[in-house]
Amino acid sequence: MEPLQAGDPRQLGSFRLLGRLGAGGMGRVYLARSPGGRTVAVKVVHPHFAQDADFRLRFRQEARVAQAVSGRYTAPVVDADTEGPVPWLATAYVLGPDLTDVVDKHGALPERTLRALGAGLAAALQEIHAAGLIHRDLKPSNVLLAADVPRVIDFGIARAVDGNRMTQTGVVVGSPGYMPPEQALGREVGAAGDVFSLGAVLAFAATGHNAWGNTGSHAAMLYNVVHGAPELNGVPTSLLGLVRACLLKDPAQRPAPAELVAALAPQGLDEALADWLPSAVSSTIARHAAGILDLEAPGTEPPAEPGPAAPPPPAYGPAPTGAPAPGSAPTHGTPGHAPTQVPPSGGSPRRRVLGLAAAGAAVVAVAGGAGAWALTRDAGGRDAEGSGGRQGPEPETFSTPPEGVAPQPLWHRTVPEDSLTASVPPAVHEDLLLISAEPLVAYEVSTGKPRWTKKDANSTGNPVLLRDGTLYLRGDSVDGTVVGRGAGDGRESWRSRLGEDVKVADVIAVDDKQLYATVTDYSKSRSATDFRTGVAGIDRKSGKQVWLQYRDWGTDDYDVRAVVSGGFLVYTDSRSNMTVRSTATGAQLWTRKIGSDLAWAPTVAAGLVFVPGDELRAYDVESGQERWKLSPRGRRGFKNPVAVDGVLYVRDLDRGLWAVDPAEGSRIWLNEDAGDSGAESDVVVHGGHLYASGMDRSGVVALDRKTGEHRWTYGDSADTIEPWRLTRSGARLLATHGTEIYALPAV
Repeated sequence: MEPLQAGDPRQLGSFRLLGRLGAGGMGRVYLARSPGGRTVAVKVVHPHFAQDADFRLRFRQEARVAQAVSGRYTAPVVDADTEGPVPWLATAYVLGPDLTDVVDKHGALPERTLRALGAGLAAALQEIHAAGLIHRDLKPSNVLLAADVPRVIDFGIARAVDGNRMTQTGVVVGSPGYMPPEQALGREVGAAGDVFSLGAVLAFAATGHNAWGNTGSHAAMLYNVVHGAPELNGVPTSLLGLVRACLLKDPAQRPAPAELVAALAPQGLDEALADWLPSAVSSTIARHAAGILDLEAPGTEPPAEPGPAAPPPPAYGPAPTGAPAPGSAPTHGTPGHAPTQVPPSGGSPRRRVLGLAAAGAAVVAVAGGAGAWALTRDAGGRDAEGSGGRQGPEPETFSTPPEGVAPQPLWHRTVPEDSLTASVPPAVHEDLLLISAEPLVAYEVSTGKPRWTKKDANSTGNPVLLRDGTLYLRGDSVDGTVVGRGAGDGRESWRSRLGEDVKVADVIAVDDKQLYATVTDYSKSRSATDFRTGVAGIDRKSGKQVWLQYRDWGTDDYDVRAVVSGGFLVYTDSRSNMTVRSTATGAQLWTRKIGSDLAWAPTVAAGLVFVPGDELRAYDVESGQERWKLSPRGRRGFKNPVAVDGVLYVRDLDRGLWAVDPAEGSRIWLNEDAGDSGAESDVVVHGGHLYASGMDRSGVVALDRKTGEHRWTYGDSADTIEPWRLTRSGARLLATHGTEIYALPAV
């Protein structure tokens, strides 16, 4: 801000001018204060424009436009004089920098701030469009970051939806790099044009640069807007689809502001915007507020203030230049505008507002609540999967986001590094998410909050075996016990030792009757290395041994992955063997080599067991005879398949995902680029959608269940080599990635 010059007015209406904020094409903007202590920005028209009847008409229209908008996310018009010798317009001064200055000073914004910013801007567009207006110049310098909410300012080139133009026909107005392609081409601009601008603003806030290039002429930038693709490197993966949707060339394909609000703030704008700014930005706003409110008009005596002088305000934060209003009346106590509320009495302006601004500087780190697409459900609560059909509340449902746009998390939780979520799929019991880690933790599906924690209950990397509300785990590795725990509270319900000389190595599978475990038998050992390994069937309720069978030499490796299906226990080991046993007696039916360097969990469906590799092969689970094989048709070989609802889903080594008929081995569909995956990929289905887990930025991929067409991809930037693992509870997808846990809507 600059001091007033000799030719500047000192008073306009009831406002005392304090200094210069800046200048625009129409005139100059001043910081001013009302008799009641309210700080405002006053736009004053240049004298030569004031003599132009056409210009005065446009200014009169602009003032009327600005007063037509009301809401929390714009700045209220306080007063105006459009008929006097020097026309002017006063709007509430927003105590906060514009987005350009914030990014210049602090760099790209963090993801949680981006979500709050996008939700606030979308809400501002809802307010603007509800008044029948289109902003047409949404850009970073027209976005002010106040302590409570972002606010959109400057409707100098706004256009009424009813067709009354406020600019000359045939003249392209707006800001290169933020105007939509239809505006750059001089065509009709609708509400979707503002959505394009919002996407460009979010891209700038996320990356620190314009999505259409920071160098070159304006003509080159406009050419990129019309014909090129945006540069979005640095946009968080979870927001990438949303930003791309906003920047689509076709206005009809862009999401509506209401959809964006639902996507970014499904639990409400208030929650999304609670402590929304980085602490450094909030602190700067507080200092700026103190400096602004200490200002006095030239020639007046400042009030006595003990202590050292306040630091000078930063050179940013010009008030709206012709901005619309959040609140139908310009009262001092407009709800939701704490940083600009200045009571007429009761302490110095600095003390009153500094306290409000400083409240915004106290940023609290929250581990979840980032928001989902949109949640609708009857009053009553959540859907508990596995309820056995009992009567209960209606299941929750989520609205479908625009094509290509990933939903945002319902909640997100980061666990401590020493509680790294294992690279095995989590399990779900009613409303609990059970994570195989140390300690063993159960989180609420609805909120992500820990329900119970048990130390020394499980080893990281061991599968969580769950059946009928009971967890089955290996006990102490020294005494070789097996333990049953209640999934609802984690309490131990029974503990069993198979014998003095028989110790459980790992629990590997569970069915309706039995728990299956690998064991070590020392009963006939003559040295520390002289022992036999075997597989045991254990009664699931009593913990008593039903049978024990020894494993063949060469198949007795401890790293075992198993599945139970139709009376067969099928397991693989890291020595590349697959073995099938009867669940009734443990008798070995057959075993065979399955290739080299394969570590995968067996998959059984339609009476067949499937083996990945250069080709996908199916073997009769009872006899071991090959039934069919599927060629990758020029693509590289297959990874581990997953059977869901009568369909076999299998990834290849070229990022493809196949849907295969398990009985015949025929391809149903192939998505040729479903993202990277680890050695295994979890697959779940919900409604008409299929969800598969992957690696890194290919974290969760959503496809159309019938056609395999891509819907969206959700990933993160976590620094971990752990794969994503995925399960489902009702309409919620529950994913783990290293130390990160996410709940996503299944849409």
